[in-house]
Amino acid sequence: MITERFEVPSRFRNTGIVLLVIGIATLLGGLLGLLTGNEHDQTRFWIVLLQNSVFFLFITAASIFIQAAAGLAQGGWIVSYRRVPEAIGANVWIFGVIALVVLFSIVFGLGDHNPIFHWVHPHGDKVLEGKSAFLNKGMFAGFSIVTVALWSWFGRKFRAMSLAQEVAPRNSTKIYWKMVALSGAFLFVYALTMMSTVPWYWIMSIDAHWYSTLFSWYVFASSFVSGMALILLFVVFLKNRGNLEIVTKEHIHDLGKFMFAFSIFWTYLWFAQFMLIWYANMPEETTYFKIRMQGPYSFFFFANLVLNFVMPILILMTRPSKRNYFTVVFMAMTIIFGHWIDFYVMTMPGPMQENWHMSWYEMGIPAGFIGILMLAVAKTISKANVIPVNNPLLKETLIHVS
Repeated sequence: MITERFEVPSRFRNTGIVLLVIGIATLLGGLLGLLTGNEHDQTRFWIVLLQNSVFFLFITAASIFIQAAAGLAQGGWIVSYRRVPEAIGANVWIFGVIALVVLFSIVFGLGDHNPIFHWVHPHGDKVLEGKSAFLNKGMFAGFSIVTVALWSWFGRKFRAMSLAQEVAPRNSTKIYWKMVALSGAFLFVYALTMMSTVPWYWIMSIDAHWYSTLFSWYVFASSFVSGMALILLFVVFLKNRGNLEIVTKEHIHDLGKFMFAFSIFWTYLWFAQFMLIWYANMPEETTYFKIRMQGPYSFFFFANLVLNFVMPILILMTRPSKRNYFTVVFMAMTIIFGHWIDFYVMTMPGPMQENWHMSWYEMGIPAGFIGILMLAVAKTISKANVIPVNNPLLKETLIHVS
């Protein structure tokens, strides 16, 4: 029987703690500015929290989607490092609770003049009043709570069932088939949340006069490729620590292929959305891109394409690059940062069209989220064997070839 346990290195733990402390200190500094600053500072305080809480929730939830997709397809390639997406998915509830606190504070706590979600108080705006059957506080709260609750439950359930399979009778497949059925159920839930309603409420409704039928798929692609990159970083980290001995370059190659393929898929959706709006040249649609392509956000708008399309297609196209540990780690970090920029471009320009700047607050808050992610995932991985022993597809992953 293959048994491996992971012990969280003190250096890794200390790094996570330092990042968490930086995030907490930044939040306290932002709170001070919130109490003493002007409306601009207050808007900045909340929109940065919204961007980061939603971004980290989405990329961690992507790990649940990856488990479900592989489970329903009965894919053996993921089994060798399945404990990584399980550990990430099991901690979705942490980022879900944070996101709910931030979102509800914005929707229910900013009074009659809401600088982020203008639809909360339409004030005679005919367009927003026409959307009030969907864009209202009750619907927002209901969809948000149900989504976070379901994602959190599935994330922890996948982890629990995987651990139960480990101690099940040898060659027993009862739990395995239950996980296949559960995977189908989650994909149904995910389709009704991530691929439709949730990105509309949490992000697109910041620019409530504008809409795009491609938006949820665009957000999904951004979250998925970032989630895959996050998994790769933990897999390589564990591999370098002497764990995950059964993970080979074939598995790393698979992760590299996913990062490459979905970077291209994200670009396809980006271009499809942009091209149709540019070609139609309708003022109510082009205003979304005007404030992003011109002025202070133009640098990030084009950096978004460089980081998330140009670099992946140039660096990850060849087979050797997807099998080189340094290259895939560098590109994983680039992709995560690039799509953090993508979420920044999606959320910030709406409420912060003027007096824009990026400084200590925009950098300190994501540091805190990274610290939480590092500490929570590492602790979860350390609680069980890092190899899913007794998984029916373990033999398949041992002989896997890309």
